[in-house]
Amino acid sequence: MRTLAIARRVIKELFRDKRTLALMFLAPVLIMFLMKIIFGANSSTSVTIDAVHVPSAVRTELEDVKHVQVVKKSSMRAARKSLKNQHADAIVRKSGSKYILTHANTDASKTAAVKQVMQGVLTKQGVETMKQTLKLQGTVIAKQQTAIGQLTKLLPAPAAKQFAAASAGNAAAPATTHKQAAAPTITNHYVYGDKNTNFFDKMLPILMGFFVFFFVFLISGMALLKERTSGTLDRLLATPVRRSDIVFGYTIAYGLLAIIQTLIIVVVTIYALGIQIVGSLAAVIFVNFVLALVALAFGILLSTFASSEFQMMQFIPIVLVPQIFFSGIVPLDSMAAWVRDIAYILPLKYSGDAQEQIIMYGRSLFSNEVLVDLGVLMLFLVVLTVANIEGLRRYRKV
Repeated sequence: MRTLAIARRVIKELFRDKRTLALMFLAPVLIMFLMKIIFGANSSTSVTIDAVHVPSAVRTELEDVKHVQVVKKSSMRAARKSLKNQHADAIVRKSGSKYILTHANTDASKTAAVKQVMQGVLTKQGVETMKQTLKLQGTVIAKQQTAIGQLTKLLPAPAAKQFAAASAGNAAAPATTHKQAAAPTITNHYVYGDKNTNFFDKMLPILMGFFVFFFVFLISGMALLKERTSGTLDRLLATPVRRSDIVFGYTIAYGLLAIIQTLIIVVVTIYALGIQIVGSLAAVIFVNFVLALVALAFGILLSTFASSEFQMMQFIPIVLVPQIFFSGIVPLDSMAAWVRDIAYILPLKYSGDAQEQIIMYGRSLFSNEVLVDLGVLMLFLVVLTVANIEGLRRYRKV
């Protein structure tokens, strides 16, 4: 009976906690729905190839391949500019019997797709060339045999036999001694990384930001919640100290820890994992630091809605799971437009884009592509900081 009484008490407390019930019953449904949207999307990889001095027959074959777009360029200079501006995934140039492929290589799946498509097209072209060569040789031999037959009829019998025997060997000569054109070969070059670059390199800018965001969000939210539940925050708010002083004080303190955390993550990524960073290391650290401040402000804000550490933990699947799903780990261009739009309200998407531009394309911190993403992160920071200052008003008793 005592066991049942305890069970009834726990059940009553659970049913009073609507947030816990929502976490148990609604959060898994939401996450499964998100996974269906993400992983049920079109998984095909679309690539754009710039062609320089490539025969029209090869370009036509490439264009006939599904999800491949071919753009004819007049020079390598124009093609390299297109590749640098991320309008193309690879450049193909013909030099003699050699095809030279230059890959952006920022997405290993697109690099592999370009290699596979190019090899398939050249193999098909080789088969067609061989068929035409054999057909031409057969036509030549048939004509020679016809001419030999006509000449044989005009010669006396003994001479005709000798002429036929000698002509038979000469007729076969074109088929065996015909000099075949050199088979086309493919040479690969990479703007970023090398042939060993894989999908992890593509995920890296997002994963770095995710780990920074996750731990700063969790630790900062828990710390403020502990001070509030222990009464420290109430005593602090009873003093003349302003709410903005509290928020900025937390931001500075945890911002210093975020700098150390960011340095550790970046250094391990570069030197232990051997990841190439084309751009500035300082720029990567700065972007992560701004993201850490956003995570800090986010954690402080959500901690004001929780009454215990358990409730704070309940925000993790709701806040962090969509961040990782819509940050670009799964290519956003393979999703429906309305699904892609979700990513634009999540800070991790902007940090991932900014770090990708720096790490893989070598953009500077003051380039337009990076400044736009940093500007959005700063906007997140300002809005969340203002919300935190206003949110502390509910705990001020004087």
